[in-house]
Amino acid sequence: MKDNEIKSGAIQAGISYVLWGLLPIYWKFLSDVGADEILASRIVWAFILMVLLLLITKKWTPFMTTLKGLKDNQKRLWALVIASLLISGNWFVYIWAVNHDQMIQASLGYYINPLVSVLLGVLFLKEKLSPAQYVSFFMAIIGVVILSISYGQIPWISLALAFSFGFYGLAKKLIKVDSSIGLTLETMAVTPIALAYIIFLFVQGNQAFLSVSISTDLLLMGSGLATALPLLYFAKGAQKIPLSMLGFIQYIAPTLTLILGVFLYNETFSKAHLLAFMFIWGALTVYSLSKTKLFVHFGLKSKKGNGLGL
Repeated sequence: MKDNEIKSGAIQAGISYVLWGLLPIYWKFLSDVGADEILASRIVWAFILMVLLLLITKKWTPFMTTLKGLKDNQKRLWALVIASLLISGNWFVYIWAVNHDQMIQASLGYYINPLVSVLLGVLFLKEKLSPAQYVSFFMAIIGVVILSISYGQIPWISLALAFSFGFYGLAKKLIKVDSSIGLTLETMAVTPIALAYIIFLFVQGNQAFLSVSISTDLLLMGSGLATALPLLYFAKGAQKIPLSMLGFIQYIAPTLTLILGVFLYNETFSKAHLLAFMFIWGALTVYSLSKTKLFVHFGLKSKKGNGLGL
């Protein structure tokens, strides 16, 4: 792989995670709109945008071929439906968390997501863990327990985000298609539900779209671009760089979200938060290093790689 290609891939992947990390700022501008309407608008406008993109990039024919192929492959069809519901649920929880001053919990969810993905690989794909990866899981569990004691309840936002995205990745393993075609299929699967909900809001007179301000209307319409743009950058970058590099780059997004929550939106970051995050960061460090040659010399790296590509 050429150095220039790796460099451009790293930049593209980096841009995608920076955009994801800064996305809370966008949702904060829509804090007066319900997370349910934001999600429905995000799905519908993302689908419209992806259809236009397929037409512009001349991928409409491959899209229709893939769509027709789903009729003969029930396993892939159900995987697509499940993936669509999982990512929609993930989006809803994330938007709700951001607009209810829970960005720290949201960032934690995406910090522990790689570990959850590996756990799902063990449970459903019969993958094996190295001793170092077992240590990383134990450390992550300690971090979650500390937060649970601090909150007086299980940090459900973090776990909901981590597990919904983890299961989404698992479902995506059964849908191996072009990224733009895949995103179009996923949004298409839930667009009828989203559109029906928007119509319901209009009938009830409870919608924000076309009733609050032009800026709100534009932001709701722009949510489709805010959804698709980082995903498209990610798809381009991920194809050009090693998975080990991508593994480190992915922590840009939750780090930016954490910084925004603490320093821009003044969310409380207590000593308990710091202690919990130290265990999580330590777990991620051990996990990341377990995938490098360094751990081979200590006999701590498993022989079988992670089938989830994380």
